[in-house]
Amino acid sequence: KTFAIAFLLLMALPALPLPTGGVTHVTEIITMLLCLEMIIGRRSVWVPERWRKADVSKALSGKAARKLIAFIEWFERRSRRRWSYVLGSRPVLSVVGLAILVLTVAAFVAPPFSGLDTLPSLGVVIISLGLILEDGLIVLSGLAVGIAGIVLEIAAGTALYHGLDHIFKII
Repeated sequence: KTFAIAFLLLMALPALPLPTGGVTHVTEIITMLLCLEMIIGRRSVWVPERWRKADVSKALSGKAARKLIAFIEWFERRSRRRWSYVLGSRPVLSVVGLAILVLTVAAFVAPPFSGLDTLPSLGVVIISLGLILEDGLIVLSGLAVGIAGIVLEIAAGTALYHGLDHIFKII
């Protein structure tokens, strides 16, 4: 659950439908590193000593924090312990870590100011909530949201490529 809380906090900003201009790449890189720790089977998060002493209370206050809490409460009201025994097994957690890594990489490679990083990031946030609430259905729904984001990212990239290719053939 420590990993899930870290993923939730790190990917909440990229999950907002706001153009961040690449600022969120820092949180996405940290998330990718934590995913690697989860994939290899670490039970606790390793972070540098300097980061442990950092005060994040200012970042977790204000209007955005209230919206995040409302989002979490919405899922909390609808969650039940579905397939929680599966979510506790080491191989499943490694696969979930790999899925979070793929979604985070998809959010990372999305063009800045495009908004295409929102759905993969939201998928990570929902998966994290599913892990925290021990609800396998929420984890699967987060995976579905993230996959939809990847499909949208690929479709938009393909359309842009074909559009530019068509324009340059005319010229």
